[in-house]
Amino acid sequence: MADEYAWLVCDQGPISVVLTDPGPRPVEAVKVVRRRAGLSLWHSKSLISRLPAIVLEDVTQEVAEATVRELLEAGAHAEVRE
Repeated sequence: MADEYAWLVCDQGPISVVLTDPGPRPVEAVKVVRRRAGLSLWHSKSLISRLPAIVLEDVTQEVAEATVRELLEAGAHAEVRE
């Protein structure tokens, strides 16, 4: 019952950050992914090589938007998906 109530109050589903293109500076995108997702350098590079890639899953709207903003500043293309 509590889960149902929480779903009704927070009518927003799980939010993910999806990287669609590393852009002209993939090293900068790797740095952002590494910092935001807490992954190792190897895992970050591996994630960026398989696009589209989910960088973060089940995060708040604020965290997702901040991560997308950082990726865009690094020259990458990313989006928030529900």
